[in-house]
Amino acid sequence: MANPSFDPAQVRRAQDGDEQAWNDLLRRLEPVLRGYFIKRIGKEADVDDLVQNTLMRLHKGLEDLEKPGSLKSFAMKAALFELQDYYRGRYDMKETLYDPELPPKRTTDPEDRSAHVDVEKALEALTPKARRIMELREYGYLYREIAQMLDTTEAAVKMQVKRAFETMRDALGVILVLWLGL
Repeated sequence: MANPSFDPAQVRRAQDGDEQAWNDLLRRLEPVLRGYFIKRIGKEADVDDLVQNTLMRLHKGLEDLEKPGSLKSFAMKAALFELQDYYRGRYDMKETLYDPELPPKRTTDPEDRSAHVDVEKALEALTPKARRIMELREYGYLYREIAQMLDTTEAAVKMQVKRAFETMRDALGVILVLWLGL
């Protein structure tokens, strides 16, 4: 099945809740996605994760598909997003492992000070502009709205947020290393 076609009527039925139609579409998309990822990364274990995550992305976004005849294009765009996440390193540490050398799991009890991490110190590592953007995001503003407020582009705001998270992660890493005495 080198290039399967996807019947728009079947896609519409899947969008309307026909589970059998949707399962059939997913079953036919799976080898297409698998081939796409194998061509690009080749690692079978990672390919399985990427295929599953792409199928989940499709499942969650099916109602957003406006043109039922473009299911394959929709699926390939979802696959591209998954591949970009993979290349950006967002597939590391998928499971939490128990390590007896680490401190015990912390609680959310306000009296438990072991859960305290000095986020203010991490925020101090940010530039004033980045800190302002992070504050606006915390208040629930959209990237588009922040860009308008600061007279910049949405892409610039997103990049500032990404860099701010990286800076804070690095700062918190130093704090945690000092705290754990490593």
